Amino acid sequence: MEKTIEYGKPEYFENRELSWIKFDRRVLNEARDKTIPLLERLKFVSITSSNLDEFFMVRVASLKDMQHAGVKKADIAGMDASQQLEQVNKDTRELVNLQYSTYNRSLLPLLNQENIFIIDAYENLTDEQAAFVDDYFENEVYPVLTPMAVDASRPFPLIRNKSLNIAAIIESTGGGLLMHKQSEPDEEEEDADSDSDFTQAEKELKEAKELKEGREKKHKKKKKDSEEKKPEFATVQVPSGLARLVPVPSKNPEEKVFILLEQVIEKNIDKLFSNYKVVCAYPYRIMRNADFSIDEDEAPDLLKEIQKQLKKRQWGEVIRLEVEEGIDKKLLEVLTEELHVENEQDIFYINGPIDFTFLMKMYGLEGCDHLRYEPHKPQPVPEIMLGENIFEAIQNGDILLHHPYQSFEPVMELIRQAADDPQVLAIKMTLYRVSGHSPIIASLAQAAENGKQVTVLVELKARFDEENNIVWAKKLEQAGCHVIYGIVGLKTHSKIALVVRREEEGIRRYVHLGTGNYNDSTAKLYTDCGVLTCAEAVGEDATAVFNMLSGYSEPLSWNSLAVAPIWLRRKFLKLIRREIKNAKDSKPAYIRAKMNSLCDQEIIEALYEASAAGVKIQLLVRGICCLRAGIKGVSENIQVRSIVGNFLEHSRIFDFCNDGHAEVYMGSADWMPRNLDRRVEIVFPVLDEELKKKALHILDVEFEDNVKAHILQPDGTYEKIDKRGKVLINSQEIFCHEAEIAVPKLEKAYQERVFVPAEPVD
Repeated sequence: MEKTIEYGKPEYFENRELSWIKFDRRVLNEARDKTIPLLERLKFVSITSSNLDEFFMVRVASLKDMQHAGVKKADIAGMDASQQLEQVNKDTRELVNLQYSTYNRSLLPLLNQENIFIIDAYENLTDEQAAFVDDYFENEVYPVLTPMAVDASRPFPLIRNKSLNIAAIIESTGGGLLMHKQSEPDEEEEDADSDSDFTQAEKELKEAKELKEGREKKHKKKKKDSEEKKPEFATVQVPSGLARLVPVPSKNPEEKVFILLEQVIEKNIDKLFSNYKVVCAYPYRIMRNADFSIDEDEAPDLLKEIQKQLKKRQWGEVIRLEVEEGIDKKLLEVLTEELHVENEQDIFYINGPIDFTFLMKMYGLEGCDHLRYEPHKPQPVPEIMLGENIFEAIQNGDILLHHPYQSFEPVMELIRQAADDPQVLAIKMTLYRVSGHSPIIASLAQAAENGKQVTVLVELKARFDEENNIVWAKKLEQAGCHVIYGIVGLKTHSKIALVVRREEEGIRRYVHLGTGNYNDSTAKLYTDCGVLTCAEAVGEDATAVFNMLSGYSEPLSWNSLAVAPIWLRRKFLKLIRREIKNAKDSKPAYIRAKMNSLCDQEIIEALYEASAAGVKIQLLVRGICCLRAGIKGVSENIQVRSIVGNFLEHSRIFDFCNDGHAEVYMGSADWMPRNLDRRVEIVFPVLDEELKKKALHILDVEFEDNVKAHILQPDGTYEKIDKRGKVLINSQEIFCHEAEIAVPKLEKAYQERVFVPAEPVD
């Protein structure tokens, strides 16, 4: 009898939050890699800091909510919220310590070697530089600041989420408007009428008694005040509208000298509190719970409800307090009491500048090209010549797009040409995150003004993009577009655009399906794939998707698309089980999958079953991975790798052997419960054989990467591949090169042509 293996044991799974911290550790390792240019390394430190902020605002906040609610339910790794918080606290502290150790001991000295200096104290400035900085404070900074004292008449102010502030203890030196006390009312005059009935003797006796009681009361109050008196506190926000890196002139023209804005303010903080002595001043920063939830069934207007909830983010519970190492104890006591920070584990003592995101500003330093990678320019797509009618290009055959190696321009061009084409009747698309000045938004608005029927689903619940999406939604409505604000209870995360065009043969539908957002900015930084097609079966499915989003119509079946939340989980499990059956029948069987995150228990258990059946499984998981590799009898046939490089790996590609007849899928969904059960996602097959070869080539190269890949070990750690004696394979560099050589020479010459104005003839 075949032994049944329990694949759902907690020890077979990694905790989601701890896996995420390991991912941020891999990002930080790029900052520690000596083979990477210096400013690129600074960029990775900034990214880890930004990542950590979001992790606390959302994931740690969610765990704290569970802890407050007394939820004892364990996750797939067997840990309840309190246990997770305890381990998260330990691991994040180690990560932060490594961040600052990397910055202080490695990156700062290397910057100094390049004549780039970030001054960490006023004492390190020359007299001329100090005078410049003081003058800068007087003229540029002082007018912007709003010092906030805290006393009986002025309550502790709202400290905004993620804002950098300076707290101070101050002591009065006497005098000044604030110290002037209103004189007490003349008691004798005030009580004259009431005392009129008393005899003079009784009056004197009464006054003597009141004087004695007053002295005793005053003595008690003085004693109580001396015992309970708190230090006088003040705070000032470091203005986000001013550059945090302040350039300071140097006599050496080769030097680039900077000082941080908070140090400029801290040094001059006494000028904000006249008639007070500043005892001490230290910077601090807080992180609030930003994980709000909405009862969509009860919300009469989703847009207004989200706008209301966004304001509450600034009042959320403080879940992390960052203070400078060595902060005055009394000052810290005031901060923790007023901010309601009750647990010591929520306080982080920082050995350096608080909030490393400012390092991203250093990336663009002028005259430092040798400290950066040579910038990659996204290449034209060979199948679409410059100025060509994009509809005719798509009619010639399906087109695979691979960003950022290839340009995002064809996607924008599809919407741009559709907006002006008199044969186009309708445009429909989903928008999850778009750029600040999105050309796609402009084209959609133009299309509506040109009389096209434009339907846009703008997902208002895209975390931290809610405000941006609300602005775009309103602008599109004003232009005449029909705007849908998502589906109740679900996020619409799918990436699909549909253009309906009347042609000689009749109505033809052009579809773009992708793995990434319709964002022209991130398309230069994230690796994503997309397909342009006018295949009839895909067009029918696309129409069904939008009918489902805008109404209540659910198709009985799909031609080719797999859509969450109803059909996608079943589709993936069916594909995995087919590989299990083929392996048991001694047929070829493998699974290769690339995604951002893997944490769905049912999918992981199916992969364990496939591994135990002999299916070879290769997984490329950039971020969270709750699967454990190398467990004897469970996951011995599973290899997990993560690529962290110059571009953020964002595409989702799935390859199933199918007895030697590979089935390849791409889409918007990771293998996470939220993608499979709580979002509208689309996964689409790559049907064209040439496109399928290209998609398989992407996976081939990435699974051979030995420069940027980290391999998951049986103990849960990630290690880079030993490159000794091997040909170096950096997948991102290879794709950049391939995209460049694929462009026809004629197209390249047209792109690089420079028109020089003729010189005037004498």
